[in-house]
Amino acid sequence: MSKRNAESADEGRWPEHGSENSTVNARAFSTAGPEALVIGGGLAGITSALILAERGWQVTLVEARPRLGGRATSYQRGELTVDNGQHVFLRCCTAYLALLERLDAGPASGLSVLQDRLDIPLRAPDGATARLKRTGAPAPLHLAGSLLGYGLLTLRDRSKLGRAALALRFTDPADPAVDAQGFGPFLRKRGQSANAVNRLWSVISTATLNIDPDAASLALAAKVFRTGLLEDSTGSDLGYAAVPLGEIHDTRARAALKDQGVDVRDSTKVLSLDADRTVRLRTRDDGELTLRPDAVVLAVPHDVAAALLPAEVPTPFAALGHSPILNVHVRYDRPVLDGPFLAGVDSPAQWIFDRTGPTGLPDAGRYIAVTVSAADEFIERPVAELRSLFENELTRLLPLARDAKVEEFFVTREKHATFRQASGSAALRPGPGTPVPGLYLAGSWTATGWPDTMESAVRSGISAARVAQEHLVDGSHPH
Repeated sequence: MSKRNAESADEGRWPEHGSENSTVNARAFSTAGPEALVIGGGLAGITSALILAERGWQVTLVEARPRLGGRATSYQRGELTVDNGQHVFLRCCTAYLALLERLDAGPASGLSVLQDRLDIPLRAPDGATARLKRTGAPAPLHLAGSLLGYGLLTLRDRSKLGRAALALRFTDPADPAVDAQGFGPFLRKRGQSANAVNRLWSVISTATLNIDPDAASLALAAKVFRTGLLEDSTGSDLGYAAVPLGEIHDTRARAALKDQGVDVRDSTKVLSLDADRTVRLRTRDDGELTLRPDAVVLAVPHDVAAALLPAEVPTPFAALGHSPILNVHVRYDRPVLDGPFLAGVDSPAQWIFDRTGPTGLPDAGRYIAVTVSAADEFIERPVAELRSLFENELTRLLPLARDAKVEEFFVTREKHATFRQASGSAALRPGPGTPVPGLYLAGSWTATGWPDTMESAVRSGISAARVAQEHLVDGSHPH
């Protein structure tokens, strides 16, 4: 394993209590330990706050919204508890799985689900089906049988899949020259037809990178396919929350933060952040509060960070842009989905999930959430138009929906769901350190080597906390 890969693997582990000389130099600040302010209550901020608190820091976490979890949380809609979007993870997402365990929400708790073995059913509107699943064979042979029998592609297309898979396995995601290339052109150069791209490669890449394959960074695509599918036979096993995301990322996270002594202040907005780490806040009761902690971790979206940072910190990442995700929610009068999820191909209904149980309704398969990634062409359409389109698509993909009555239809729109993970984006993603002593960056958009995912967010939080602690230990931290 290269030094870079070793470091990346280390950042995916939750640091153990008492590691990294956690109490060294604490008395140089006060008998109670140094003070840290974490700005942002998403997964990156939650992670940084927990780790710093475990190391003896006095931590305050502020979040502008009334709930924690960032883009991966829930809200109430009448009798329904609705996730703002369907979020999944893979077994290779070791940092996020470690956070779940830290929140007592891992698969063993029943609050989340992780497949024993990858198994994804796929269906096209014309009735063609396939199943992407693995065996117990070593990678990459664990997928050979599934790909050879992939019924959504012709035998000719299937025979060429191995060439592209092998090329991806030996493509270095850390190479800037790789990041400068697009994923779609890479596939076409290796004999992949339009059908192969649309009916296989894009099913995975669009869902994970939230961008069309032609525009997607080859480096990030290589990371997804190498780490998730081609290097470890177990890495692609799919997981998801079995309860509303807010139960995990808000309720459970708050409890863990409170147990660790973190002062959580939601509905609190940052008004300004100066180069001497002076932070002005507008509090829940519309008052103002000024803090000057020993360390600030800015764990907010990249555009928010660019607007808040003092002039001393360069912000080339402001050019990362955004890609939207549309989530379509449909409640039927009867079950229409006969499994936990289905991937749609040749359809705007890309991924369909059963969220009946987590939403609080009886009868599995009645309430479904449809996730549409790279949703630029749909994100601004009116609900009536979307309803006509997606009700029709769901009857084409789900035979049981043809005789079912729609009881409720609504959409949630995440216009800034991810940064635009296009070729060349790696050069714009910063590390956790900044030119301002004691000021650190975290967020799924920072330079984690991962796509903009929950895993990337948690890894960024680990990295920011690690660097803050290292600066404390080596004496380079401001006193």
